[in-house]
Amino acid sequence: MLPWRRCLLLPLLGCLGAELLLQGPMFSREPSDSTVPVGPRDRSVTLPCEARGSPAPQYRWWLNGSELDLSLQRRYRLQGGNLVLLSPRRSRDAGNYQCVASNTVGTVVSREAKLQFAYLENFQTKMRSTVSVWAGQGVVLLCGPPPHAGELSYAWIFNEYPSFVEEDRRRFVSQETGHLYVAKVEPSDVGNYTCVVTSSATGTRVRGSATPLVLRSDGSMGEYEPKIEVQPPETLPAAKGSTVRLECFALGNPVPQIRWRRGDGLPFPGKVRVRKAGAVLEVPSFQQEDTGSYECIAENARGSNVARGRLTYYAKPHWVQPIQDMEASVQDRLSWECRASGKPRPSYRWLKDGVALRLEERTQVDNGALTIWNLSVADSGMFQCIAENKHGLVYSSAELRVLASAPDFSGTPMRPWLQVQVGSNVSLDCRPHASPRAHCSWARDGQRLQEGGRVSFLRDGGLSITNVSKTEAGSYTCTAENQFGKAQGSTHLQVTEPTRMALAPSTVDASVGESVVLACQVQHDPHLTPTFSWSFNGAPMDFGTEGLHIEQAGGGSSGDLMIRNVQLKHSGKYVCEVRTAVDSVSSAADLIVRGSPGPPMSLKVAEVTDTTVQLSWAEGADGGSPVLAYSVQVRTPFSVGWQPATTAPEALDGKMRTATVVHLTPWVDYEFRVVARNGVGAGEPSSPSEKVRTEEAAPEVPPAEVNGGGGSRSELVISWDPVPEELQNGAGFGYVVAFRPLGVSSWIQTVVTSPEAPRYVFRNESITPFSPYEVKVGVYNNKGEGPFSPPATVFSAEEEPVVAPGRVSARSLSSSELEVSWDSVVWKPSNGHLLGYEVRCWSDGEEGSPSRVRVAGNRTWARLGGLRSNLAYHAAVRAFNSAGPGPFSAAASATTRKTPPSQPPGRVAWNATDSTVLLSWEQVRALENESEVTGYKVLYRTSGRREVRVLSTDKTWAELQLPGQHDYILEVRATTDGGDGASSGNIRIPRRSRVDARGASSALPRAHATSSCAPVALLFLLNTLW
Repeated sequence: MLPWRRCLLLPLLGCLGAELLLQGPMFSREPSDSTVPVGPRDRSVTLPCEARGSPAPQYRWWLNGSELDLSLQRRYRLQGGNLVLLSPRRSRDAGNYQCVASNTVGTVVSREAKLQFAYLENFQTKMRSTVSVWAGQGVVLLCGPPPHAGELSYAWIFNEYPSFVEEDRRRFVSQETGHLYVAKVEPSDVGNYTCVVTSSATGTRVRGSATPLVLRSDGSMGEYEPKIEVQPPETLPAAKGSTVRLECFALGNPVPQIRWRRGDGLPFPGKVRVRKAGAVLEVPSFQQEDTGSYECIAENARGSNVARGRLTYYAKPHWVQPIQDMEASVQDRLSWECRASGKPRPSYRWLKDGVALRLEERTQVDNGALTIWNLSVADSGMFQCIAENKHGLVYSSAELRVLASAPDFSGTPMRPWLQVQVGSNVSLDCRPHASPRAHCSWARDGQRLQEGGRVSFLRDGGLSITNVSKTEAGSYTCTAENQFGKAQGSTHLQVTEPTRMALAPSTVDASVGESVVLACQVQHDPHLTPTFSWSFNGAPMDFGTEGLHIEQAGGGSSGDLMIRNVQLKHSGKYVCEVRTAVDSVSSAADLIVRGSPGPPMSLKVAEVTDTTVQLSWAEGADGGSPVLAYSVQVRTPFSVGWQPATTAPEALDGKMRTATVVHLTPWVDYEFRVVARNGVGAGEPSSPSEKVRTEEAAPEVPPAEVNGGGGSRSELVISWDPVPEELQNGAGFGYVVAFRPLGVSSWIQTVVTSPEAPRYVFRNESITPFSPYEVKVGVYNNKGEGPFSPPATVFSAEEEPVVAPGRVSARSLSSSELEVSWDSVVWKPSNGHLLGYEVRCWSDGEEGSPSRVRVAGNRTWARLGGLRSNLAYHAAVRAFNSAGPGPFSAAASATTRKTPPSQPPGRVAWNATDSTVLLSWEQVRALENESEVTGYKVLYRTSGRREVRVLSTDKTWAELQLPGQHDYILEVRATTDGGDGASSGNIRIPRRSRVDARGASSALPRAHATSSCAPVALLFLLNTLW
């Protein structure tokens, strides 16, 4: 008994679910046409076949419509679904093969696969006759290939291998016939020709016997018109997508020229290629538009001939609409259509489980469409539609399942709960799985419903209620029944009040930076939970990305939208939508944000002159408030950032889009930008314009600070501040220097071409030293001359001093200092201004490296420091001015004193009363190389202050009047002609809390050593204070 019939007899349909897991066989791999070379007997050939299905398919094979006996293991072996032919023979195994796959669901047959055996036999060994021709005559050498199967290619050997005949305009080897064509024989063609044939499938190559070609000696062939020996076929069918080759070759003297054209006069498409000097025309990827007449024209000086051939188009069938798996219920009508295209138009036939479908009263096929009335379970199985024409056929496979079952809601359960709004229309679905379709009836709260009024039954079993009221709420039950059983499903219907907008958002006008709230509140049925969502300009709002500005506030019946720090980008239409399980309401409002305007766009510069440019721009974003005015800013390489520009008109209102910038400097690179202003304020500037350079003009600004003087004898030095580059107004900028002796009417002029030059020196021996000149400096460039500076008086170079100072003397001040003095030098007017004196100092043996000291002005003494002690020094003096120094005076000499004692005063002790401090110390004794002690200095100051007081004495004690309410710091030094001796170190006298106090120098450590400049500074301070 069939499994389906067992299912029909079962009271429970659990068997049906198991059967639905079955799947009929479907090919995933099918055999295809193949050509194999004839080979040794121990080889094999495999034809592939693979199908999927559940259970796994079993395989059989047909050859030429007859089933193969796969039990013949010496000839066949089955590997999965693949058929392996063992030791195949051309005589018994060539033919058309089909794979058959079967399981419990059904059977499918694969497409036909043609198996061919390629071979190439040897040429017969008999000799070929000599071909004798006149020079200039055309000739055809025949190949005559041996018995073969499969595609061949041809070539010819000239005399000996591997010298092959080269094809050109004069020689051609046809791949259709294998013949060699020589359009015009020449003496170099004499020799032996051998045809070589190669099998494309097996790679086998065989040679024929040689054909001798000789020239006749009784004359030659004159010129004659072309004779076409190789012509395209009269009609050649070509498959869609194939590559078509047409051959054409002619004999003739002179050698003919071959060209091609279409019979309809249309040009060849770009894909067409001409090869072998025109003898071969190739049309790749052949399509229907390539059909038609093709003409080959052979022509030479004697005439021309034409050969014609026609290409026709054919296409094997290919699927436009293959069949798909179908499920249907018993007693239904099946309509199954398959459609394929091809040329000629395909015809159709159907198979069921691998055999031709038997047509009967309830089964019909009409042009590929299969119709079966009153389906039964026995109609289940594997169906195949075959589309075929004379060029091929294609298979399409699918499974038909005819179902028989009682109603079942498990796959399509009814909704357990449904909420609808008062006054709306509602449809309750009832779609159980049932074969055949079940009859449905309805009940509410156990009471059977009748169709009528606002209640209607739908064709698919559903229930429709229009204008629902509260009284229609309840539990609805659908009962579905067919001849195999019945089942029930239920839905509870709840009717709710509509949701209404209580507080809708309203239009808000805000400025950038403010915070706004768009209200959205509803009244809703207590059984419903509203959900709020907002959209902005038609797009749903994502509060995650807008968290810094926007958030949704409220809860329950409120879903207000709060926007903090509002920006221009927030302007637009906001829609609040409130959804419940049964309805939705929405309300929209506009948010208008006003801010400063955006940058103007498309700034362009035109009409550039030397001092003006024309600007134009396009309006940018207005920031929600009309633009009131524009301003222009300018930047140059010489400006500090952007500066306001002067425009004409001076005020640019918000409607203007052009302006003229005036008062520019010639020959300067400028950039411009435009700023818009509205009621909120100034906006961002536009992008800078392209850099433009104003045109050149004659300079207008002369140099400043024209001055001069100084220099060497016979020189007039004129100086000025160079004109900045931004004021030079053009290329070729330079200076015109004019000068004349004071009181002379005519000017002397010269040109300085460097714009950076700050001075000019005029040299002439006739120039009187330190004589006044009137000078002025002008400017020029390639556009012309500019103004001169105001005249200034400049003196020529001074005459250097010629007289040395007199009465030069030197005296020792200390062990390291000398003082040199002299009388003022006699000064002439031509010497100009005395700048000062230079003192040259040296000791014996150091004449080559003296030290020099300069003093300014009229001072007639100088102090020389940093000298060595107890050493004789010599000093000479000379005057100098801007022209240089004069002669040195006679030298004066002096010896520095010995160094002061290195021993400090020792055993310093003190006694103090309320206001007196008595200080004593040991006498300092100088060494032989030290200056004699002439007295002592006591230096003292209040602790924390810098003011130092000095007490000098020639004794070894001193009495100081020091009030007791302060701390004091003091020290003692010996004095000599060579300077002060070493310090005793700082001694601290503390504030006296008793009437009497005493101490010694050991109470305070010695101070750190000071720098070499400290004694000089201290001496200056002591002298000042003293």
